[in-house]
Amino acid sequence: MDCRVDKNKTVCNCTYEPCSRKGICCECISFHRESGEMPACFFSADAEKSYDRSIENFIRDWRKKNNY
Repeated sequence: MDCRVDKNKTVCNCTYEPCSRKGICCECISFHRESGEMPACFFSADAEKSYDRSIENFIRDWRKKNNY
């Protein structure tokens, strides 16, 4: 299966510019999973800008987006 890097980059909301994994979703997910984190695409735009990729921050962000 070919990676669709160019297409993936058009929907990637990661604002960390020196990231070498941008558009390579399998590498991004693997990297963050190994670090106990979530990738940027799981967060709202405001939460993503904090660079806090913790699972706790994901839950807070999800609850805020969904009025919980």
